[in-house]
Amino acid sequence: MKNLFISPSLPSLAHRQTNLAHKAVKQAVIATLSAILFISPAQAADFKEYPDLPPQQSVLTALQNSPSVLAARAGIQAGQAAGDRIAAGPYEFSVLAGDSRRRISDTGQNQRDWTVGLESALRLPNKYSIDQKIAEQTATAAEQSYGDAMHETARRLLAGWFTWLKETAQSSQWQQQTELMQKQADSVARRVKAGDAASLENDLTEAARLQADVAWQQAKLRADNAAVSLRNYFPALPLPAKPPLQPPVAVTEPLEHWLSVGLDHNHELMLARTESKTAQLMAQRADTDRLPDPTVGLHYTSERDGADKIAGVTLSIPLPGSARRAVSREQEARAQMTAQKEAMVMQRLKSEITASYNTARISYLNWKSAHAASELMQRNADKIARAYDLGEAGLTDVLLARKQSLDAKLSETLAGLDAAESRYRLLLDTHQLWPLGADEHDHDEGR
Repeated sequence: MKNLFISPSLPSLAHRQTNLAHKAVKQAVIATLSAILFISPAQAADFKEYPDLPPQQSVLTALQNSPSVLAARAGIQAGQAAGDRIAAGPYEFSVLAGDSRRRISDTGQNQRDWTVGLESALRLPNKYSIDQKIAEQTATAAEQSYGDAMHETARRLLAGWFTWLKETAQSSQWQQQTELMQKQADSVARRVKAGDAASLENDLTEAARLQADVAWQQAKLRADNAAVSLRNYFPALPLPAKPPLQPPVAVTEPLEHWLSVGLDHNHELMLARTESKTAQLMAQRADTDRLPDPTVGLHYTSERDGADKIAGVTLSIPLPGSARRAVSREQEARAQMTAQKEAMVMQRLKSEITASYNTARISYLNWKSAHAASELMQRNADKIARAYDLGEAGLTDVLLARKQSLDAKLSETLAGLDAAESRYRLLLDTHQLWPLGADEHDHDEGR
């Protein structure tokens, strides 16, 4: 007897039903993704512009074109497809076909028998409901991963921007010092020529000028390297010819305010919560799988060259074993793991926001002290320079005062930039600096 069995996969009727059931959900998800991926100028305008930061639209363009964000954008599409797969379910219809030849030994007659059939496993209603929730959470997790990628990339941009600002500001100040030392050298040269100063003073001022010039060239190199690094990571980000330096602003809100807004708008925390909820749903799904899904089939058989015709229905149910119970226990344990991970993320974020708040507050106080010290050192250097011109002070005193004034001014500049960066980092980590997601365009401009 010859037998032939063919079992090709065909599009599932259940899948088509699922598409209809989830049409509204998918439309809502698509609208959300559009809002996330393409932030409109009106939304960006809800966030305040800062003169010592790049324009918002330039920042958003740079962020959205970075490889890590582009990868997360592709991840949204993958998450949506994964959600569709989960919602559709694992079962498809199969077509069965068989053909055989029968030889009757008594008569030597050959007869043909053939069979066709259609069968599929059927997902139980409670499993279907859980799968829809898992599908939604899967798509949501991909969206939140995109927001988290935007946040992490924005952190890199902010750090690179302030590295460039600091190096460029130092280069500018060393250039000013070099020019000032050149003027001092010219003044000394005139005094030496007039016989009012020893030629040794000319050598001292020239040495001081050369030292300042070396420091300037080194600072220029660091500034150029910082600019190259920033352009490599963010080609769309414009760098102004002159660094836009502004006095830092104090953080006036209490810590509780920053904790509240920071934890309400943190994509990493939202992602951890989504993963925890998904794991709980997976545990529920595994528990329902302890009751196997039945497989239902329809078949039609023709025997003895069509003399007998048989139509029937088949029902098969797997007998559950220890493997299903083990999967249920595994998923339950994984749900507990993700719940603890969510708690860990919450603890870490609270610690990070608190540290950022303290850093921003203390950095501003440090800048105020450095600013006062710089003004005192500048006045002292000017007084000693005038005294030297009147012959009431030595050149060594002038050079020392100039160096102290420069050191104080550099300290003030760096302290001010540290204070500004720490405040902007606090705003960024609490999602109040730039619009990094669809839910972040409704804050006021009074920050």
